[in-house]
Amino acid sequence: MGVDEGRENHRPAAVATHIFTYGTLKTGFSNHGLIQDLMRSGDVAFRCNCRTVEPHPLVCGPYRVPFLLNLPGAAGADRVSGELYAVSARGLARLDELEGTERGHYERLPIKVEPTAEDGGGGGVEAYFAEKSYAIEMWERCGKRGYWVYGEKEARGYVKRKDRPQDLSFLEQIEQFVSSSSSSDDDEF
Repeated sequence: MGVDEGRENHRPAAVATHIFTYGTLKTGFSNHGLIQDLMRSGDVAFRCNCRTVEPHPLVCGPYRVPFLLNLPGAAGADRVSGELYAVSARGLARLDELEGTERGHYERLPIKVEPTAEDGGGGGVEAYFAEKSYAIEMWERCGKRGYWVYGEKEARGYVKRKDRPQDLSFLEQIEQFVSSSSSSDDDEF
């Protein structure tokens, strides 16, 4: 299936905001099923492929989970590629739940993006950033090196939520990850 196949560009009812996705919510990745469900209910519509205007660190944390860090212009960061979706208030609530905004996993903040082709875009865009309480430590743990895209190579070793240890909260897993020493192969974590 092609990247744009099956994506409809209709407007969801009562659009709350535009969301920039850069990791597992993108087409072909593990959490895109939620986006597809929300498209079927009319709560999400694909807008365009895009990238950040400013460089932002994109890193993989525990279990190869992608994190966009709100450190615009950080040395070693790149402009990040992703997908832009228009999302209704109901869809936004479901995305916030997945991203753990009430549990301190991610925070939804404004970001500037531009289309990678002449197919749309616009202002008022937000993204799910790593929570500020651990963002700097995450960047340092990753050697202040990020990715320009979360692709197949970066996702190799990703562990779905249901398959991660259940005796620790995700914040505890993040804490263990940032306090561990960096290695060239973080697939185990």
